[in-house]
Amino acid sequence: MDDTTVQDSPVGWVSAHIKAYVESDGRRGHEWKPGVPTLLLTTTGRRTGTRRRTALIYGRDGSDLVVVASKGGAPEHPSWYRNLAADPQVELQVGAERYAAVARTAEGQARARLWTAMVRIWPSYEGYADKTDRQIPVVVLSRRDTD
Repeated sequence: MDDTTVQDSPVGWVSAHIKAYVESDGRRGHEWKPGVPTLLLTTTGRRTGTRRRTALIYGRDGSDLVVVASKGGAPEHPSWYRNLAADPQVELQVGAERYAAVARTAEGQARARLWTAMVRIWPSYEGYADKTDRQIPVVVLSRRDTD
């Protein structure tokens, strides 16, 4: 992943988190708080084509990673989610490892199971869900073969 062509989150504390994560090759920032791992997700802007990067809490489901499009319980989905819904081909940095992945939104029983697992990692997700009328998407990120 070429970091020079990526636009980081405009949110100050998120941008600082990303900078520390990238500069330390994941040694700083991978574990945001005790027991709360984060990854860097790069999507392609659905209107601009600009590569955009944000930091997200993640969980694991077998070999897949799982993130939640909560936006703190805002009424609309976060931009990164709208971007990957338009183009599910994404890039990840998890600690020092960087790789291509494909995203999909979990549905039905899988979503319910993954939501419960993510709430165990970040209990605030329950409060975010209470604040909004939308169903907060749970996204599964699967490593993409690059052959």
